Amino acid sequence: MRHAHHRLATALLLALPLAACDSSASGDAAKGATPAAAQAAPASQPSQMLASAKGQIRVTRVASGLDHPWSLAFLPDGALLVTERSGQLRRVGADGAVSGPIKGVPAVYATGQGGLLDVVLAPDFASSQRIYLSYAEAGSGGTAGTAVAYGTLSGDTLADVKVIYRQEPKLEGPNHFGSRLVFDDAGHLFISQGERNHRPTAQELDKLQGKLVRLNLDGSVPQDNPFVGRKGVRPEIYSYGHRNMQGMARDPRTGKLWQNEHGPRGGDEINLPEAGKNYGWPTITYGINYSGQPIPEAEGKAKAGMEQPYHLWEKSPGVSGMAFLVGKPDSPWNDSLFVGALAERNLIRLTLDGDKILGEERLLNEIGERVRDVRVAADGSVYVVTDEDDGKVWRIEAPQAP
Repeated sequence: MRHAHHRLATALLLALPLAACDSSASGDAAKGATPAAAQAAPASQPSQMLASAKGQIRVTRVASGLDHPWSLAFLPDGALLVTERSGQLRRVGADGAVSGPIKGVPAVYATGQGGLLDVVLAPDFASSQRIYLSYAEAGSGGTAGTAVAYGTLSGDTLADVKVIYRQEPKLEGPNHFGSRLVFDDAGHLFISQGERNHRPTAQELDKLQGKLVRLNLDGSVPQDNPFVGRKGVRPEIYSYGHRNMQGMARDPRTGKLWQNEHGPRGGDEINLPEAGKNYGWPTITYGINYSGQPIPEAEGKAKAGMEQPYHLWEKSPGVSGMAFLVGKPDSPWNDSLFVGALAERNLIRLTLDGDKILGEERLLNEIGERVRDVRVAADGSVYVVTDEDDGKVWRIEAPQAP
């Protein structure tokens, strides 16, 4: 249930076009783009000092010139893997040098919000060199859907690529693919998705749109998934009634999965998804249509058998990637949850007391770029990628403890 302190004060809903929340271009920003060549390391990595509630933070531009980067992952050697929505996977060195496109990446449906999305290292990456990718995959007749593949990273090549998940059925339209990938400690992979802007599918259990999916690492279905064996229901489903889940992270302190999703015009939310539960979209929502009219399928803000948001923004910041900073007792940012904001063009820091959200802070307003993903490095520094034509990787150093 949503606690009273998790609700922000009621605010007027402001008009927010679809492009502002979910994508820098709902049309065809990446389609037909020519992959850029490798970029040498910059002569220096420019830094600036910005204000925060806990003190000055140092923000350093690690890399630039990326084509709408969507996700990043830390490699053991200090380099990063970065996805570009137009379909390229690149390596960014610790010195900021950007590689040419890594070969072997699956073809993507780079239209609207579709393209190459999340990248994560397998739990056994040190031995397997395996990475997982989520992306929009084209189907027949102009259709598309979210897909997941893994492959072995070998130098500048992704080898032995295998597609382990395809959202079914594939549908027409360029929007709401999700998608984030998170592992638990029990050999499972969670895949967040969108309902492809076909709202009713989120409640239809014979379809995979608008569902959080749980699989084994090889793509098979865990036999303890909540709908296994139920006639007419996809066994991959873990939870349902989701709109467009573009952020997901696992709390290292508790193992709980947290996810965020876009509302329509208003009603962005965080949930702590549980097996078999219904999170309501589009039957219940705190948002309205971009036209200013009610959601046609909506019956109100609450209904028996449907979960309330754990945390709610009545005016949508356009939530995206999320990451926990915990286990750093000497950091003023210890026990924080970071959430990227596309429409607000900033980084949200939520202060935590256990699972309780105590407050919010906005960071990076001065930079003014759409924050698509956020990850926390082992040393407690925070990395973000910005969803722009000239996309960048930024490193944020937490304030110094007093």
